[in-house]
Amino acid sequence: MLRILSVLFVSLFILTACGKKKTGPDDGTQQPGAGSVTTPGGDSSPQPISMDPFEDPANPLSKRIIYFDYDSSQVHAEDIPIVNAHAKYLADNTGARVRLEGHADERGSREYNVALSERRALSVKRLMAFQGTRADQADIVAYGEERPVEFGHNEAAWSQNRRVEIIYESK
Repeated sequence: MLRILSVLFVSLFILTACGKKKTGPDDGTQQPGAGSVTTPGGDSSPQPISMDPFEDPANPLSKRIIYFDYDSSQVHAEDIPIVNAHAKYLADNTGARVRLEGHADERGSREYNVALSERRALSVKRLMAFQGTRADQADIVAYGEERPVEFGHNEAAWSQNRRVEIIYESK
């Protein structure tokens, strides 16, 4: 009988000692590393949740509008990394296609603005070609002044309308 009580006592002690270990406050706050993803190698360190590169503000692929100076089709130096990022994406994803929509402000004749917006889109397409984008991956549409994003007759409005929009038809 003493032997049975000893075994029960030791068993009870072991079960109590092996109970659930409390790892953080019980106030519902999440601890660092909580909700982490376990990788196939068994690593349970926190892994960043991958965000769609086209929606991640830190990724240049999320920027899809290139602005131009008055009466110019030259891409600004600060916009070249954006164009290059889209070109690299297209080169790496051969099934992806974009439409480069050229726009102009309201100044100038309709014919002139259509031609200028086409030159702007062609400038972007040429830069993309240097990075490996195939010609059939980028189509050009020249809208001229027909689709303003900002209505107004001042530089603030005009500068928003002098642009090329990179529109993905397939990713």
